[in-house]
This record gives sequence, C-alpha cells and structure tokens, in this order.
Amino acid sequence: MEQINIDATDIMLLDAMQDDASLSNQALAERVHVSPPTCLRRVKRLRDAGLIEREVALLSPDKLAAALGHGLTALVEITLDRQGVEQLDAFEDRVVADDAVQQCYRVSPGPDFILLVHVANMPQYLALAQRLFTSDANVRNVKAFFSTKRAKFKPKVLLAQ
Repeated sequence: MEQINIDATDIMLLDAMQDDASLSNQALAERVHVSPPTCLRRVKRLRDAGLIEREVALLSPDKLAAALGHGLTALVEITLDRQGVEQLDAFEDRVVADDAVQQCYRVSPGPDFILLVHVANMPQYLALAQRLFTSDANVRNVKAFFSTKRAKFKPKVLLAQ
C-alpha cells in the first residue's frame, strides 16, 4: 500500500469534509483558506490515494420511522469453531455480502467478529440468523444485543491537528 504524505491543509480538508461533504469546492476552499483550484487538486489527490473512500448521505432512522417503521438494530458477537485464515476469510466474505450487515469487525480477544445489523423486524432477523449463522457449521456461538435507543452515531475519524 502506497503511503501518502499529508499536511495540515489536507487534514483541515478531511476534517471539513467529514462534517459536511456536500460543501461546494468554493465553500470548502474558503473554510480551509486555500484557492478553489488548490482545493480541487488536493481533494482529488486525497480521493485518488484512497483516504476518502466515498461520500454518502447519513439518514435519520428516527425521522424515517414514521414512513418505514423503526426496524431492528442488533450488535451480534460471533465466535467460530475454527479460526484459521481460510475459515475467517470465508465467514467474513459471506457476511459482508449481506445487505443487512452494516458493519463487520474482526476482533480479539473474545468473539471473532462483531457485526452491526439492521433489519425491518424480528422475523427478518431470524431469517438473517438462519442464513448467516445457523446454516454455518463453523459458527460456534452467536450473541445478539438489540438496540433500544441510538444515543450517538458519528462516523468521524478524529484527526490530530
């Protein structure tokens, strides 16, 4: 993996874009005190280097609930019976391909994986559990924790300045 050198201006750009990725190039340039062409060039370099993976809209589940229902969010601990690289990779490949899995982490010590999943209701969670966990002979233990309230959600990487 190629390492990219970043400076204080790059860090300010990344920080500003984490707060509001919808800023125009002009507004972003003003916020970090550079010219618009410089801003555009730097942001393109940061994207090309992979430091900016993608830009998405963060939706409000509570406000969408009136139209769609609250849904069910669960944090799920998974422990596998065999933890060889091939078994870990195979399980990871299967769960990350499922749209209901929003986040997947390999962790240590303790369980092998922690997943954040979101489904419409308990029957959909049970279908997900059957599809991803019960049908896999290598899954030894599943422990699910169901969210009753989302107190904080801030997908921001802290940048030292």
